Amino acid sequence: MIVQGYKTKKVSPGDDLLTILIASLPKIQNGDIIAVTSKIVSICQGRVVPDSQDKHELIIRESDQYLTGGNQDITLTVKDNILIPNAGIDQSNGNGYLILWPEHIHKTCAEIWKQLKMTSGVNALGVIITDSHTTPLRWGTSGIGLSWCGFDPLKNYIGTPDIFGRKLRVTKANILDGLAAAAVAVMGEGNEQTPLALIRDVPFVTFRDAPPTQKEIHSLRIPLKKDIYAPILTSVPWRTKDI
Repeated sequence: MIVQGYKTKKVSPGDDLLTILIASLPKIQNGDIIAVTSKIVSICQGRVVPDSQDKHELIIRESDQYLTGGNQDITLTVKDNILIPNAGIDQSNGNGYLILWPEHIHKTCAEIWKQLKMTSGVNALGVIITDSHTTPLRWGTSGIGLSWCGFDPLKNYIGTPDIFGRKLRVTKANILDGLAAAAVAVMGEGNEQTPLALIRDVPFVTFRDAPPTQKEIHSLRIPLKKDIYAPILTSVPWRTKDI
């Protein structure tokens, strides 16, 4: 597997995302996967607000569930069934703005996939919209896939044998987040100005010729009460925003 990051110009609100992708990426080949950081998707969508706005109120508005107390600068939230600090809102590289997560992220990812397929002429293509997240009890950030299109996000090993013939009962490989982590590693977290990555020669990916359905999107998610970390996640007083 080859993972290569690509620089872009400084992206500003109102820029056209497809124009940036075409100008910054090399010639796309059959079987490539394009990773795009959510930040430039959001900026192109105009999903930014001045950083003078009350950040805590904005986090509550953008989250599905949130916890109060703890670190005064960080609010633990659930958004789009992802455990993420501050509802994914980021100030870094914002040039005076707070950057929110993209709007209609699965639809947006599918649109990027369709446009890149059309302009490149390839049959098998994957697209991932990525972000950075933290891992409990670990310093540092790594990548996570917020949305995907054009390939299966999971590889199901349930019912298949291990090397000694023992049938696997619960194992599924998270292809989406594994690829996102590799892409974000080459993108960087500071002033690299490298919000794109191309992943090539990935033998373990199954490509699809249609965007994921809502059922397929939900198949990646685990309800909070059924999660392996449910004893922790269900023991805290999650709050929901007032509507």
